[in-house]
Amino acid sequence: MAEQKGQSSNFQYKTKMETFNGVELETIYRKTKIPVPVEEGFDFAKLEGLAATAHGFAAPFNQRTYETEDGLICEQDVPVKMRDGTTIYTDIFRPKDKTDIPCLISWSMFGKRPGEAMSEWQIMGVPPGTVSTMAKFESADPGYWCHHGYAVANVDPRGVGYSEGDVSMFGTQDAEDGYDFIEWLAKQWWCNGKIGMAGNSCVAMTQWRIAAQQPPSLKCIAPWEGTTCTYSESLYEGGIPALSFNQFIIGSLTGLNYVDDQAAMAHKYPFFNEYWADKVPDLTKIRIPTYVAASWSHFHLRGTVNGFRKTRSTKKWIRFHREFEWPDAYHNDNIEDLRKFYDRYLKNIHNGWEQTPRVRLEVMDAHDYDFQKNRPEREFPLARTQYQKLYLDASKGGLSQNPVEKAAKVSYESETGLVNFDFKFEETTELTGFMKLRMFVEADGHDDMDMFINIQKLDENGEWIPTSVLGEPHPGTWGKMRVSRRALDEKRSTDFQPIQAHQKDEKLSPGEIVPVDVEIVPISRIWHKGQQLRIQISGRYIREGWFEPLRWDTDNKGNHIIHAGGEYESFLQIPVIPPKYQAGDYVYR
Repeated sequence: MAEQKGQSSNFQYKTKMETFNGVELETIYRKTKIPVPVEEGFDFAKLEGLAATAHGFAAPFNQRTYETEDGLICEQDVPVKMRDGTTIYTDIFRPKDKTDIPCLISWSMFGKRPGEAMSEWQIMGVPPGTVSTMAKFESADPGYWCHHGYAVANVDPRGVGYSEGDVSMFGTQDAEDGYDFIEWLAKQWWCNGKIGMAGNSCVAMTQWRIAAQQPPSLKCIAPWEGTTCTYSESLYEGGIPALSFNQFIIGSLTGLNYVDDQAAMAHKYPFFNEYWADKVPDLTKIRIPTYVAASWSHFHLRGTVNGFRKTRSTKKWIRFHREFEWPDAYHNDNIEDLRKFYDRYLKNIHNGWEQTPRVRLEVMDAHDYDFQKNRPEREFPLARTQYQKLYLDASKGGLSQNPVEKAAKVSYESETGLVNFDFKFEETTELTGFMKLRMFVEADGHDDMDMFINIQKLDENGEWIPTSVLGEPHPGTWGKMRVSRRALDEKRSTDFQPIQAHQKDEKLSPGEIVPVDVEIVPISRIWHKGQQLRIQISGRYIREGWFEPLRWDTDNKGNHIIHAGGEYESFLQIPVIPPKYQAGDYVYR
């Protein structure tokens, strides 16, 4: 093991030799922030944004049992020993003087008592006071669940806060620790032996990984908005490096030791290898009841849908919605719905949960208006999907339902420009499911291309109609592609979902024209008669003023050229959903 200074004198690193699936690799760990107790007088005004405050601080270590509010107690900083002897700490909230109760676990690298370590505890899009200060970030709120006969365990996993060891972000080590913690928790004197997991975003991502370890006492999970492959869905979506958000998360974590630095590892291992594979859960091993929530507007969407589709549970449900994860997760209707799920599988209450539709769709329309909410379906993608192709016409900037006979090309300046392809619907049309975009492209003046695609809706006059997320216009259903990463994983790709292999770079030669298949994340949206679909293509991500630090390390120079028509059959494949029932002018969707 070697210690070294990073590129910035503020960062300290060490390296380890670790084995992943039988392959030994050098890994990079970055020193975490030392926990800063509030009473030392930290100036909260120096912080920018909620996420920095929620992630960046740990409440003081204080082993005690105390009453948090009427009828609720907290056992604080309880030590739990892992199989290798490492000790981690948890806060357990539970109803006072009650036994034989189940427990919900919140497991993530974010601090377990952010409400105590912050000057204000408020979550964007959620009215102040909705969530108690007992809640871990993006997690089940003891202020609700304990009043309904549940315990809640907020955990600082290995390396987080005052827990021993180094943080292993989403790897096998973290998953095995989750297994050990669950089996310890199930044996506590007040517990009925049934454990569930709860939480969204990072707290959902850990659920996939821990559940795949199959701890016997874990009876159900509810991963809401949870990426399943950090490499392809976050760090290298479409092959374009996007490391700044991960650097932001890593830089804000607190602990006494080091954290597995995925951003540094992306520089060291830019192609998918055993290190990255160790962070992908074997979803086929998840056999317990699973309730998934997925936002059409969130970067977790692809992974969330993948998790739902690949788990082998015979009891799994998914609910799709438009809004950002936080207001959805803490909405009273959704909390009550989730309680029915937990009551059924953690308390054995026969409440009719099994009659809940396996798939519920929010079909988006315009701004914050949704055409349908919680529409029941049996599967996803929908069995009645009719895949159709809209062919790019480079000469007109349009889309055609028939192949375009004459070849043409259109270009845009790669760093600042964009091109649009529009199609007008002659009848009301619903698109729900996966899209893909096939294009023939050429780089003029460079050997690579980074392309950002949005699928948008326009009104009858050609004006953009966005959907609203946290009150802001969303740029549209998206796809991304670094053309040198265009090679597909043929075993995993399907006709409706091309999946990149991420095993090599194939740079472009001057004048070389190549086909690319771009995966577009799932969609559910209605286009009314006369409205238009737009494919927006650019060399940059087009979104202004969004609060998350999402940036991509693009490699664009010169012009991007798109060839379409004739021998260059470029098209957008769309998932058209026919009405469930139609008789004359009456349409039931």
